[in-house]
Amino acid sequence: MYQQYRVVPETTVDLDRREPADRSAFAGDKSAGREAAKQLNRRLESLQELLYAEGRHKVLIVLQAMDTGGKDGTIRHVFDGVNPQGVKVASFKRPTPQELAHDYLWRVHKETPGRGEIVIFNRSHYEDVLVVRVHNLVPPAVWERRYDQINAFERQLAEEGTTILKFYLHIDKAEQKERLQARLDEPEKRWKFAKGDLAERALWPDYQAAYEAVLSRTSTPYAPWYIIPANRKWYRNLVISQILVDTLEGLEMRYPEAEEGLEGIVIE
Repeated sequence: MYQQYRVVPETTVDLDRREPADRSAFAGDKSAGREAAKQLNRRLESLQELLYAEGRHKVLIVLQAMDTGGKDGTIRHVFDGVNPQGVKVASFKRPTPQELAHDYLWRVHKETPGRGEIVIFNRSHYEDVLVVRVHNLVPPAVWERRYDQINAFERQLAEEGTTILKFYLHIDKAEQKERLQARLDEPEKRWKFAKGDLAERALWPDYQAAYEAVLSRTSTPYAPWYIIPANRKWYRNLVISQILVDTLEGLEMRYPEAEEGLEGIVIE
């Protein structure tokens, strides 16, 4: 029921036409939504254990958003209780000198999941067609060709057995204002705020244009983008949880066969 948020390949995305406060796919209220998300979380725990035990599938989850969009909160709530042995988070900060000495996908490829793993990218290779575009860090001819390169990279991962889900957490500028102010007003959250956040906020229209290009040009059948309404945190968590559960159930996983002759063993 949440497929309405999936970006159809080769369509043009206009984020102004996407409602960040939408909650149309769930009939209940906030309390009911949170309870539904808890039930999905328990199901996700079971599916993640099965994924790890079977050791056949690989799952890559990409999270992108404007500042305060909720990437950390999504990870904290959606994956609450899963076995950390089989779930990893990779965050991509400013490239190091060693990483800059290689192609921009070098540091990304080595973080992709192995069999039985779920890997969550908290920001990702898409920064190389977002930040670098908005801040003019490389010529347009360079970032322009990266859309096709990223599609080819993700196709390779998919053909080698990786299931890819990409989520853009969509908030509006007014919601970002509230969340930034909350960081300033609450002492325990103030460490999250930097003066540079205001400079980035001033570039909101440029980032929106960059994201529209990403969503329009890199949502593919093998690596789809979902534009998740994220003004309501509970709804964001519910939608992403449901998509993850549906996707993992669709893999038709099974536990490995146990060793023969275990039926009569009694541990003394």
